[in-house]
Amino acid sequence: MIFTDTHTHLDGDEFKNDLPDVIRRAKEQGVGRVFIPAIDLKSVDSVVAVCRQFPGYAYPMIGLHPEEVKADWKDQLDKIKSHFHDADFIAIGEVGLDFYWDRTFESQQLLAFEAQVEWAIEAQLPLMIHCRKAQNELVHILKRYEKQLVGGVFHCFTGNQKEAEQLLQFDKFALGIGGVLTFKSSHLREDLPASVPLERIVLETDSPYMTPVPHRGERNESAFVRLVLEKLAEVYGVSADEVARVTEENVKRIFTKI
Repeated sequence: MIFTDTHTHLDGDEFKNDLPDVIRRAKEQGVGRVFIPAIDLKSVDSVVAVCRQFPGYAYPMIGLHPEEVKADWKDQLDKIKSHFHDADFIAIGEVGLDFYWDRTFESQQLLAFEAQVEWAIEAQLPLMIHCRKAQNELVHILKRYEKQLVGGVFHCFTGNQKEAEQLLQFDKFALGIGGVLTFKSSHLREDLPASVPLERIVLETDSPYMTPVPHRGERNESAFVRLVLEKLAEVYGVSADEVARVTEENVKRIFTKI
């Protein structure tokens, strides 16, 4: 049984002392590959470095995270785009909109996201999208480009059935499901089977964040994506092998460069 962690920040300082062990544990649990998003200019280099350390296992994405969008967003995007040929990037990400904490740079976030949507179309790459408290604005932008987009993932989905249906109108996209599925307070265990077919789901950890039960309070890592897979199997009433098979097909359909 092989499956993919489609979103993990293994280039972060949290993993600098034991990354080979983290990769080993992931492989032991059945994780066949990991996808690592850039979040800003500096992280493009660190993501590429990790992926070169583990070729054929770790795959890079490139983008500017919405929480990193400031007044100088245009300059940041220009510099990030200049790194497009540093590696064989498999997606544009992590990009999107985040109005959860404040809206100081709301207009800049909207412009930066739209610019990176255009990158995805230009490069014919999928999008790895982060969205918090901004789904209506996000959908409004994506609708304008819907026919040109090759697909992508709505990362770290934690919404309800209505929100899932709104996102799944983009038929080349999937929802990224992670550790929140295992949280006692989560309604995903009911809402996902009711409104989202397995063919529209990919697995992720978002490590070192969003650690699943029973490891809450610990650093998250890619090996723990197996816990998400097993919980999905439980709530969908299918085998773990079936979840692995279907989600791997979804990954290969969306991320055509792997």
